[in-house]
Amino acid sequence: MRTVTWTGTLTAASSIAHGGETRGTITLLRRELVATPDGALVHVPIVSGNTLRGRLRRLGEELLRDAVGYEGLLHPAAAHALRGGGSLAKTSHEPLSGSRLQRLRELVPQIGVFGAAGGGTIINGALDVGKVVPHVHETRHITGVDTQRSAFTATQLEGYTRQDDTGGHDFAGVIGGVNSDAQMLFDDAGRPTPVVRGGNQMLFHLETFPVGTVFSTWLRLRRPSPLEVAFFRDVLTGFTVDGRLGGRVGIGHGMVMVDLQPYAALTVDIDWREFVADHRDDILDCWRVWHDREHGGDAGPGLPGRGDRAGGAVGDRPRWAAGV
Repeated sequence: MRTVTWTGTLTAASSIAHGGETRGTITLLRRELVATPDGALVHVPIVSGNTLRGRLRRLGEELLRDAVGYEGLLHPAAAHALRGGGSLAKTSHEPLSGSRLQRLRELVPQIGVFGAAGGGTIINGALDVGKVVPHVHETRHITGVDTQRSAFTATQLEGYTRQDDTGGHDFAGVIGGVNSDAQMLFDDAGRPTPVVRGGNQMLFHLETFPVGTVFSTWLRLRRPSPLEVAFFRDVLTGFTVDGRLGGRVGIGHGMVMVDLQPYAALTVDIDWREFVADHRDDILDCWRVWHDREHGGDAGPGLPGRGDRAGGAVGDRPRWAAGV
């Protein structure tokens, strides 16, 4: 199937936290240098594509888990590969490759879309994810949105207390009152310098994008199979319904309103849930081989395919994998 691209915006429905450098009790946003139209290099807070990709991957894993019903049946290495991408561990066994690797891609859309590391190899996924770039004056030539809002004033510092007992009956008077305000100072290149006034050790600050901040981003599936398109379309639907981005979502940060549209209309008539349910045993066998490649042991015979059942030729590929 031809490459599919989505472009659009994410709008902060609650403040966005995306931790970069930490200075004392202040966590700053991640920043990178941006060359402005006049040639100056300015530090601009930008959300990494890895953060957005990670959120989409976790949504995909939850969809696949519900459809296949593998909870409690996978080795931790396989579960982590599906949920977080896994890790490449040294192994003395032959890496997962060739027909076994192709079979894994065809059966498990989560792997086909997002890729993973494990089984002695790195599996590349079809999905490319763009960085999440805020609409500020310094990025106007990137986003195509002209605004006078500067990266120097586009963020805020939020203060939190873990537990402040200074007013408690059994602690009042132990320490005197302190002024614990904080503010951000910037040099000419946009590098932030947080300044904290006071010494309350229970107070920390977090730099965030305020509610209402708009970001541009893009997603691209490179030559996906129809099964992968159908699966990823549901992942995007889940992200649109419950959009989250960045860190500290457990305390209210990171809610986003999603407006991502494909360049061209998508027509896919495949029920990916029905497909993975029909191939549940094959998928679990794939993870058994993955574990054997990762941790040793006999991988056993080749992965069972549709042809290993009555009525098919050995090695038949699922029709979803053939493309259109």
